[in-house]
Amino acid sequence: MVRTWATDDPKAGLMARKRAQIVTAARSTFLDDGYAASSVNKIAADAGVSIKTLYRHFETKDELFTAVMAGLCAPKEAVPREPVWYADPPEIGLTLAGEEYLRHALSAEQLALYRIVAHDAARFPELGHIYRREVLGRGGLVFAAYLDRWRERAAWTIADKYEAAAVFGGLLKAGLFDQVLLGGKRPGAEQIARQARHAADRLLAMLEAGDL
Repeated sequence: MVRTWATDDPKAGLMARKRAQIVTAARSTFLDDGYAASSVNKIAADAGVSIKTLYRHFETKDELFTAVMAGLCAPKEAVPREPVWYADPPEIGLTLAGEEYLRHALSAEQLALYRIVAHDAARFPELGHIYRREVLGRGGLVFAAYLDRWRERAAWTIADKYEAAAVFGGLLKAGLFDQVLLGGKRPGAEQIARQARHAADRLLAMLEAGDL
């Protein structure tokens, strides 16, 4: 069992720093080498810790990969805040949410992460579960909460808000994601805005028609 330290323990700060070092080293190794080819011994060495210390923080390679993915998805602020579009009405907020989603999904780190999972998930099925939970699930929760916030005022009838979030993600990525994933030109801000606006218009039409 992984050991934890109380916040007032003198060792807590040191252990937190070591954990952060391990996650940083693992992030670099996983993104460069993929999951299957990544060695926990190399990660420990790159982090400047012993393999025993690594296993005091993470019992398995899966746990370490989960920590890396959680870090890649976590808000950059010390105190997480609502997205800038969260208080905006759907005719504005959906487009802004779409732009934010695309900038994130098309970032170099997220594309590298997707390639790792796509390449190694057949051999390590748990990777797919982790990716869906940590990457797709987190964003879906935020967007589902947004739909809940506006469904009564907008008079929407939504059978499954999580499916609606997934549909929006599919509309946003259509064409663009595969283009960039396969080495095509990365879209500029204007193309991202246009794609987000088009996806938002289609989603809004489906929501108003009660098709989700």
